[in-house]
Amino acid sequence: MAKHLFSTVAVVFAVACVLPALAIATRDVGVVKLGFVVQGRVFCDTCRAGFETPASTYIQGARVRVECRSEVTGAKTCSFEGTTDHTGTYNILVADEHDDHEICESLLVSSPESGCNTVLQGRERAPVFLSHNNGIASGTRFANSLGFLKDTSLPGCSELLKSYEQYED
Repeated sequence: MAKHLFSTVAVVFAVACVLPALAIATRDVGVVKLGFVVQGRVFCDTCRAGFETPASTYIQGARVRVECRSEVTGAKTCSFEGTTDHTGTYNILVADEHDDHEICESLLVSSPESGCNTVLQGRERAPVFLSHNNGIASGTRFANSLGFLKDTSLPGCSELLKSYEQYED
């Protein structure tokens, strides 16, 4: 009877203490950390303002590249391309972890719109952080919008741009 009681206590102890501890300890072992999805938008600066305005449109079919480079040597470590959808949004799957020793950016490649295919200086690239070691739980990384400049401003842009002016008292 004592043997049976000892066996029962050992089993209960194993189930109650040892198995949960083992499960917690091995939880991250063998877990494959997937890559990331880099998401952003590409716009056409229809007012030639240098930034997005309510008159800006979003470009379907624009090509965007996510590129990482070594911070030390500047050598390209990876490159992934994608195309924007009907809302001007791109979702580019990037494989692997890209740590603190790499600089990753979304870059404009091309615009299918003939009247809006000049790269807007200062809006041609956006940094993205592609590491799981930064406190962000999601695998989606959001990049700032990238832009092209329309050849000529739309009518009504001067009135729109006046709303952005600041007046001194």
